Amino acid sequence: MRMSTRLRMQKSQALMKQNQMQPRFVICVQNEGSDDLELRKVYQVLADESAAKVGYIRVIDESGEDYLYPANYFVSVELTDEAERAFSAAVR
Repeated sequence: MRMSTRLRMQKSQALMKQNQMQPRFVICVQNEGSDDLELRKVYQVLADESAAKVGYIRVIDESGEDYLYPANYFVSVELTDEAERAFSAAVR
């Protein structure tokens, strides 16, 4: 394997690992048939590659548990570090 290819693979793997460790947040924009989702509310996403492959994401909903929902029910948001800490602490 060429050195540049190996470096790209290592960078890609490191980025994937970092993305899995960092909290990711979404805003609910649709909640048809989901009593445990509130429109316009921020939810924390848990990494789930299998779910992502079929168009779902795993979020911690109003029940306090994590469940799979259609990915199109949400839009991703980037939070400031301070907001991220506040949301992460509230979810725990």
